[in-house]
Amino acid sequence: MLTQFLAAATDAAPVNHFGFWEALEQGGVIAYSIFGVLVIMSVGSFYILITKLLEQRKIFSELKEVRTKFWQAPTIRDGAAKLDKNGAWRQLVDDGLAAEDQHSKLTDSLEAHDWLHGSLARSEASINSKLAAGLPFLATVGATSPFIGLFGTVVGIYRALINIGIAGSASIDKVAGPVGEALIMTALGLLVAVPAVLAYNYLQARNKRIAEHLSGFSTDVLANINSRGAVKPAAIAPASAKAAAAATTKPVTTTATNTTVKQ
Repeated sequence: MLTQFLAAATDAAPVNHFGFWEALEQGGVIAYSIFGVLVIMSVGSFYILITKLLEQRKIFSELKEVRTKFWQAPTIRDGAAKLDKNGAWRQLVDDGLAAEDQHSKLTDSLEAHDWLHGSLARSEASINSKLAAGLPFLATVGATSPFIGLFGTVVGIYRALINIGIAGSASIDKVAGPVGEALIMTALGLLVAVPAVLAYNYLQARNKRIAEHLSGFSTDVLANINSRGAVKPAAIAPASAKAAAAATTKPVTTTATNTTVKQ
């Protein structure tokens, strides 16, 4: 009796024929293709986000070494040896030193300042270009994935309406299920687009901060090379230089003398 009751209850329970995988099966090749494209976009967006964050984190960590080690070195070449060979800051210094060495080989009369400034500007632009790599993909994903999802929804609604027309029934239970099922693609498109847009804006803001630091560092390197190492950033000047400056200032001492007044 109990077995028959459970079997009857199971047969009487409504079966849900709608869902995500059911929508893909009904959509056919188009639905699977759209879903695959959205998955590729989502995976690519998170891959770019993680790799760019690690790259930016490395540059910010090396900035601390620039402030604490590089400018404390006696010469700019000694300071470059303390930086990472594959780092952005080392690239700027090496390009500046290479431009200084190449200036003497030029046949045309070109001022050293202009040659160094152009070389450092090219180096800085290449670093910024490398940091910006991958961001256009995030912008493309954020702009197009909602429309890709919407295309899947349109195709799904079209198929649902065709099936409803063939069945000859337009009741709410026949319309709501297939139409709601087709809207899943639009939700997936938005789910892919929102993280991509947020990641793009976040990485772009951090790149602007890095570009500002690179521009300031490039200016300091240019001034240091042109002055033969005499000019360094005042905010991080070596403590020995400050001590030497303080030593040059001699304290003024006064001595009291006894005077006698003759009457």
